[in-house]
Formats: sequence, structure tokens, C-alpha cells
Amino acid sequence: MASETSPPLIAAQLNHLVLNFPLLAKIEPKWSGSKDYGGVRDRFTLVISYCLDFIKWDVIFDAEYPMSAPDFIFGPEDEGFQRFLVLHGEDPKSPLNRLGDWDSQDPTQLMLLVKELRDQYMAYQKKLVGEVQDDRVKFEISTIAFREGIEMRLSSGFDKPEEVKFAVPLVDTNINKMVPGCPWIYPQKIYLQVIYPVEKKYVSTPSAPRLKLVATPDLKTLFSIDDIKLPTWLAGMCMAEYLPPLEETLEKQVLEAISLIDVRRRFIEALAVQFGRPVEADPIFCRKATFISASGVFTFMVHLTITTQFPKQPPAIMLQSCQHFNSQGVPLKSVSLTDYPFSPRWEASLMAERIWDFLADEALIFKKYCNERN
Repeated sequence: MASETSPPLIAAQLNHLVLNFPLLAKIEPKWSGSKDYGGVRDRFTLVISYCLDFIKWDVIFDAEYPMSAPDFIFGPEDEGFQRFLVLHGEDPKSPLNRLGDWDSQDPTQLMLLVKELRDQYMAYQKKLVGEVQDDRVKFEISTIAFREGIEMRLSSGFDKPEEVKFAVPLVDTNINKMVPGCPWIYPQKIYLQVIYPVEKKYVSTPSAPRLKLVATPDLKTLFSIDDIKLPTWLAGMCMAEYLPPLEETLEKQVLEAISLIDVRRRFIEALAVQFGRPVEADPIFCRKATFISASGVFTFMVHLTITTQFPKQPPAIMLQSCQHFNSQGVPLKSVSLTDYPFSPRWEASLMAERIWDFLADEALIFKKYCNERN
């Protein structure tokens, strides 16, 4: 971690930020700004999630005066943000107040400052988007103004056209609470990314925006949003019309995904009838299970990986010898096996029986493979 080569007061600020600010993607160490402390890092780049993208801010401490408040340098595309902060400096919620009252002994200061700066950045981007001379963008903002948590951003550059990006949170349900024993620390969210090209001239039939579903990373353990087909954006449609049926579909998908946890659990329980108690199993999402089996004196492990599409898709099975190892001492393993008798219409007990029967023959093939390579 970058903080390992930083003065203790600075390291404490960085560590607290990493552990307690989920919107921080990573910290990139840059360099030392001190002639006398050349090996000590006091300048960093913060990579922060915003509007389903990332913003990069340089935070500059002083290794010689670690009790001083840091400076910030914003990206070249956000030159106006600093002027925005100064213009709103009298606001009681302004981050500039925290810089003026900096307490280096309090390790929460940097995290609170970054959070306040991000909140101000959200207000700054909302102002920029509101000033865009595009009637459709203005109309879209007016139709979704009541929704909470929407982030927006004006994206432009020397070699690319202006675009307005929206990140719209969907499914107003606490997914974490719906999963028994949920291990997720932070709330899992699903967003719709909507990107409009800025049309400064009147267009009788504007093109449909670019749409993409995005979810927080941990949610893929429950279900994959890549499997969800977005509804067609019809001519003349706006977000206020598009979002309700999409949210209804997603809510059904979430409920189905949670119900499939029990389906996978019953399958693992049926496997235990054939193979005995699993050596290891995923107790929450029931996505993995490992059993020990034998064919004569040949003992091997059976690893099953169960997809979120089960029972539509069969589990992947991999065998691992308990008696054969390669030259590096790693146990020999089979390829992933998915081509075996299986039907999503079968009861869990029949699925388990057919897998047991299949492995009775497959174990002999795997044993021969191991003996030839040992």
C-alpha cells in the first residue's frame, strides 16, 4: 500500500480512506515532493467512482509538514470545478471549511474531505448538464428530477463530441437483506447508464440514447446482469417511460435469483446423499461444493461449480487426485466436465444419481490419466 512509505499522520489518513470509503477505487502513489525526504511518498492520485466512470484527483501532502492540510489538483477536464468550489466557499457544507480547520490527528479528515468534494463535484456536474443547450437533455432532467441518487456528467474533449451521461439507480430494494447470511459489506446496486449525444441543433427524430446495465461487482455472485436483455427504446420515448417496466423486470429477476439459492442448496443436499457430507460448500449462495470420492484405492476430490443459471445450465465438474502430483507438487486435475447426462426438468435427487453414475466411469478415465503422468 502507498501509505507504507508515508509519514504516520499521512498514512493514517490514507488507511482510513481505503477502509471506509467504498467509492474509492484505488490510490496510486506518485512521488515525493520533498528534497530531504526523497524516499517518502506524500503525493498520490485518488481514483474515485463517479457516474459509472472514474475521476482522478491528485492529493498533495507535505512530508516535511505532515500536520498541514493537503492540496488537491483536479483533472484537466475539470478546470471549472475549482472555480465552482471557490464560488461556493461560503456555504457551510463547503469542503474549504474542512481544509481551514484541518486536524491532522483525526484520521477521518481525508475521507470526510474527499466525500464532501465528491458531493460538490456532483453539484458541479449537475450545473454543467443543466446549462447544456439541448432541449431533449433538459426535458429528460425535468422528468427524472424526483428520483434520488441519480448522477450525471457532461463529457467532452478536443477529439470527441459532447455527451451527457446519466447513472440511474434501479430497484429500490435492499438486496443485501433479501439474502440470508449476506456477506456483503456495502449495499449492492443496479444502475442504468444512459448516454445522450448533445444535439445543439433541432433534430426532428433524435436517436435513441446508448443504454447499459451496470451492477456493483459482488452482485454477480447472485446473478449476472449480462443475462438481462434491455427493452427496446421506442421512438419519442423518454426515461420516465422507459424506467418503470425495466425496474419491474429487474425486481422479478432479483426475486428469481434469490429463490434459486434454495434450488442450488437442495441440489447440494441431494449430492450429499450419494457422495457423503461435502468437504467444503458455499453456505450462502450455494455456488460451489467439494466432495471426496473413491474408485477402488484411487481417491479423488469432486469439485462442482454451480452457475447462477442452474438448473438451466449443468454444474461444471472437475476431478482432483489425492494421490498424484505434478513436478511442482500440485495435485493433478481433470478438465472441466459439463457434457454429461443432465436435464433441468429432473428432480435434484435424479440429477445427483446421474452425476454419481457418470463419475463411476469418468473416475477410471481420470485414474488412467493420472497414472500416465505420474
